[in-house]
Amino acid sequence: MSPSATKISPSLPVAIGELDIYLFGQGKHWDLYRVLGAHPHDGPEGPGYRFAVWAPNARAVSVVGDFNGWDADACPLFPVAASGVWAGYLPGFAKGELYKFAVTRKDGHTVLKTDPFALFAEMRPGVASRSWTLDDYAWNDAAWMDTRREKGLPLDDAISIYEVHPGSWRWKTKDYGSFYSYRDLAETLVPYVRDLGFTHIEFMPLAEHPLDESWGYQTGHYFAPTSRFGTPEDLRHLVDVCHQNGLGVILDWVPGHFPKDDWCLGRFDGTGLYEHEDPRQGEHPDWGTYIFNFGRHEVRNFLFANALYWLKEFHIDGLRIDAVASMLYLDYSREEGEWIPNKYGGKENIDAIEFLRDLNVVVHEHFPGAAMIAEESTSWAGVSRPVYTGGLGFTFKWNMGWMNDTLDYFAKNPVHRSYHQNQLTFSMLYAFHENFILPLSHDEVTHGKGSLIGKMPGDQWQQMANLRLFLSYMWAHPGKKLLFMGCEFGQWKEWNAREELDWVLTEFPSHQGAMELVRALNALHKSFPAMHASDNEWTGFEWVDLSDYASSVITFLRKAPDGSQILWNFNFTPIVREDYAVGCRVPGYWREIYNSDSELFGGTNTGNGGGVMAKPTTFGGWPYYLPLTLPPLAAVAFTPE
Repeated sequence: MSPSATKISPSLPVAIGELDIYLFGQGKHWDLYRVLGAHPHDGPEGPGYRFAVWAPNARAVSVVGDFNGWDADACPLFPVAASGVWAGYLPGFAKGELYKFAVTRKDGHTVLKTDPFALFAEMRPGVASRSWTLDDYAWNDAAWMDTRREKGLPLDDAISIYEVHPGSWRWKTKDYGSFYSYRDLAETLVPYVRDLGFTHIEFMPLAEHPLDESWGYQTGHYFAPTSRFGTPEDLRHLVDVCHQNGLGVILDWVPGHFPKDDWCLGRFDGTGLYEHEDPRQGEHPDWGTYIFNFGRHEVRNFLFANALYWLKEFHIDGLRIDAVASMLYLDYSREEGEWIPNKYGGKENIDAIEFLRDLNVVVHEHFPGAAMIAEESTSWAGVSRPVYTGGLGFTFKWNMGWMNDTLDYFAKNPVHRSYHQNQLTFSMLYAFHENFILPLSHDEVTHGKGSLIGKMPGDQWQQMANLRLFLSYMWAHPGKKLLFMGCEFGQWKEWNAREELDWVLTEFPSHQGAMELVRALNALHKSFPAMHASDNEWTGFEWVDLSDYASSVITFLRKAPDGSQILWNFNFTPIVREDYAVGCRVPGYWREIYNSDSELFGGTNTGNGGGVMAKPTTFGGWPYYLPLTLPPLAAVAFTPE
């Protein structure tokens, strides 16, 4: 028992306001995490903690921990009216103590459950909640937050995202588990990402999870930042430092499903409380998890409050919603007879659709400028279109089609690419149907898929050239950018969450060249409005030539509202193309502003001597043309002066 055990008496009733109960019942209590859970409380017997938990079908609920020998009879909670909430107050209970709820079901069986609203938890393999506080951090990012709020949604911004799994980015020693803390990451990750020129860091899920191998996608504590890397205040410090260095922070969030472990949300009071009772609606067959009951007000409120919690209490700039497709379809990954049609006989999950729409409306109302990002892999229409037009209301959608087609194309030997050029050009048929992010995420470089550079054909030089060409094409293509850690320097082995990145590679010139290329691409992306200002509309893009299949060459323009433009040329073969004619409208000198074959990046330095003069012609209906030298397996970009 803890030293405080002698001063803690059985819990006393704590009043919860009628308005709190009403809003919770309506599913609209945005600060629910300040009512339910464990919070400091100065009661009639002195300071302690008040507890409140929703368990409407329980026979009894109590607080247990080291402080009372885990005795389920020692510190009972009391029902609050007919709300389904149990509450109480423990004088003498201190910050940092471990606790759980002992929930007695109707059958008389008592199980120990973690607090769904716990603000902190013990380090794995333990799963107990840890009493904590919300307001012990002084922020220093007011300028960033004010600017974000005033600007609104970043649809026309130059956004390039560095995706990070903090448990394997870098270690203190070579031993697994010697993770960098949140504060270590503030000192190392932030300057690294800023130096490369990225605008945002996206963290894979940081909510507490007991299994490292789940990467955070099987969340155990939705309101508790994982203790692997420090305290909640340490995470706030990391976000604060990001903002002070001009970096936004995006957090992966998992509202679609949760693990079945008997200590967390599943069958919380002996019934399907947070999930559907019927496994055809309440269980995910692929992941062995429960699915939230999106039609229940209290469950919707739990998720609404959780999303707002990360945005409000941790100043997160955006949430990337995992596995949206699994939420939208009742028959997702199910055979006939394994799912229940909706009330109209269809396969659309109406409750989940309404939840996502309402979620996006609530977030955008409360936090103008915060981005909601959907990882949605189907052709569902209007994912990133406003709710009032019939869309789901997300800010951005991951372009999974672009990712799959482009990776498949680059994996082909250049001699065969001429037969598959449509894999590159097809994406432009739908490029502006949504507000897209082009993702090269962790999912593409793990579980037997190999590393990004490992997908490239040819000898080592050609593989590095193909990597530089792939990244160039990605940055030139309309859409925001997302790159997983390690891809920026061409890590050879596929990502393993139990190994740190191969940082030794960054000592070699070819890998340093890949990093220098990423710096150049990010600088170009920010500096030229043509690269981002009209990312989501046809006015920002124009094909120059997509028909030269035989040479595996494509050319297009990126254009800005002010009339400025950048001409991009891609040679997807190792053959140097000399005096290659490319049409243009603007006479005069076109300056070469980018060449992925530069020796600075590890290339052969084949190029155009800094630029070329446009020549008059009727070539292809263009009034002028540029006689270009196209380097091997390379991209070159020009702008008129």
